[in-house]
Amino acid sequence: MGTLVAARFNPVIRAFYQRLRAAGKAKKVALVACMRKLLTMLNAMLKHRTHWRTEQPQHA
Repeated sequence: MGTLVAARFNPVIRAFYQRLRAAGKAKKVALVACMRKLLTMLNAMLKHRTHWRTEQPQHA
């Protein structure tokens, strides 16, 4: 359920979901990919003991 909300309101997850849908992925497939991405992000936050940041990181 958290991923459904994130796909609507979180800018990072939303962009990822929309990119997958635009690439022709089914809704459930895109949602499961978002679930995995969200879990990976949360796991990294626990590992590094950081807080949630809403801004997107700048890639070089």
